[in-house]
Amino acid sequence: MKRTLVATKDGSKTLQIEEWGEHYHSIHGALQESRHVYIQAGLDFFLSKNTNITSLNVLEAGFGTGLNALLACLWAQDKAIQVDYFSIEAYPLSEKEISGLDFHKVLAEKNSKDIYKELHEAKWEELVPMHSMFRLQKQQCLFSEADFKDQIDIVFYDAFGPRVQPELWTEDSFKTFYKALKPGGVFVTYSVKGTAKRALQSLGFSIDIIEGPPGKRHMMRAQKPY
Repeated sequence: MKRTLVATKDGSKTLQIEEWGEHYHSIHGALQESRHVYIQAGLDFFLSKNTNITSLNVLEAGFGTGLNALLACLWAQDKAIQVDYFSIEAYPLSEKEISGLDFHKVLAEKNSKDIYKELHEAKWEELVPMHSMFRLQKQQCLFSEADFKDQIDIVFYDAFGPRVQPELWTEDSFKTFYKALKPGGVFVTYSVKGTAKRALQSLGFSIDIIEGPPGKRHMMRAQKPY
């Protein structure tokens, strides 16, 4: 499928799959969306409920552009919390596609360009130190092939939307991530699709519909019971 580079409203860029008319990030602001959904509603929320933690494990469904991983690495540095970050991606981007995504130009952190390069150059299937507080393991596989059990504190669910990949928003798909989470673990996603909400609830998640990022009224945060 052909992917083209497009600008978003906050000055950051994203990719569009032309065949689907689907973007990797919100055209209202790629950086703003990732910060809001995954950093603020995910990592910051988890830290606010677990103030004494010194480490945590994140599982991302969809490495994509690597923006969520970059922001998580910068967060780990800022909070001095050890993060092991596991990311699943069936169809990695090419070097040419990656080179056009200059997120460092809209980020204040001076080391963001080097970190972003290292994230994409990291070997697949290995847990690679990116920073003293951040390790990354990229796995090239389908979501259904991931194998984690009671290991993960937070799931970043960043699959393409239900309109184009409805099979990734079903109870069957979510089972992988319910199993992966520790009791009390948090699942965050940008979608509030009713069928997805009901699928998560049927697995036992408690659901909160909360304020969404710019251009989207709501997003969804779920928690696995203790």
